[in-house]
Amino acid sequence: MAKPLFKGVYTALITPFTEYGTVDYAALERLVNFQIESGIDGLVPCGTTGESPCLSHEEHDRVIAETIRFAKGRVPVIAGTGSNATSEAIRLSQHAQDAGVSAVLLVNPYYNKPTQLGLYKHFRAVADSVTVPCVLYNIKGRTGVNLETDTLLRLIDDCPNIVAVKEASGDLSQMGDVIKRSKEDFCVLSGDDNLALDLVKLGGDGVISVASNLFPREMVKLVHSAIEGDISTAEKIQEHFKEFFKTCFIETNPIPIKTALAHYGHCQEIFRLPMCPLEKPEHRTRLIASTDAIFDAIKRGEI
Repeated sequence: MAKPLFKGVYTALITPFTEYGTVDYAALERLVNFQIESGIDGLVPCGTTGESPCLSHEEHDRVIAETIRFAKGRVPVIAGTGSNATSEAIRLSQHAQDAGVSAVLLVNPYYNKPTQLGLYKHFRAVADSVTVPCVLYNIKGRTGVNLETDTLLRLIDDCPNIVAVKEASGDLSQMGDVIKRSKEDFCVLSGDDNLALDLVKLGGDGVISVASNLFPREMVKLVHSAIEGDISTAEKIQEHFKEFFKTCFIETNPIPIKTALAHYGHCQEIFRLPMCPLEKPEHRTRLIASTDAIFDAIKRGEI
């Protein structure tokens, strides 16, 4: 029986910016090395957390290419190349393939709100345009449309290079249905840190994580413990992370996680409009308190 291609924790990387508003490639390189040295399973540049809708096409292409260069083949790189325009998603995906990416991440077309037939035709057209593995990204809350399980299964049957789904629908019942009805080697990854453990318990394969930007080693320990059947250890770690998982979304992602990373010196607290700094001072206080609590638990050897 073939094993799932992607398993474990893949960090949905932020895109750091300089004080002049340009991409900070030096900070990006430091982040990539920090992730890999901490034992992360893979990297996902140019996703939601990477502020991809605010990047120019040139920047988008270069962030992917530089992430691959910085990674130096040490871990897989799954590049976000989705778009609401099929032609644009094809161009971005083909460029990522040429740059040497391990796989592409294709989000539901947003704003257009296509039918299930439209979703099928869109994803098939993109998958057919490349030979690298494709990971579909189902996130109704941001795109306005849900990739129904029947549509996903049809795509899996018709497109051999569609090998995984990042499930961020928030619907564990739907995720469980995908796991039960898909092939043994099809990967189901959580798009929500707080549901990663529950998904693995259902037979899922891991998470594309926001929290691992700051805590890669600890998220790997949480998810790998669960995958290996040590649910008790995973649950103990998750208990420490519950508040942090909430504060990562206290305002729109990636505002909180980039704020926390900046607080600990990983990047500057600079966003691309319409993303902006945390709006409420009390949110900043709560966010930093939740991160400090995890660092304290790490020092005490509890994680």
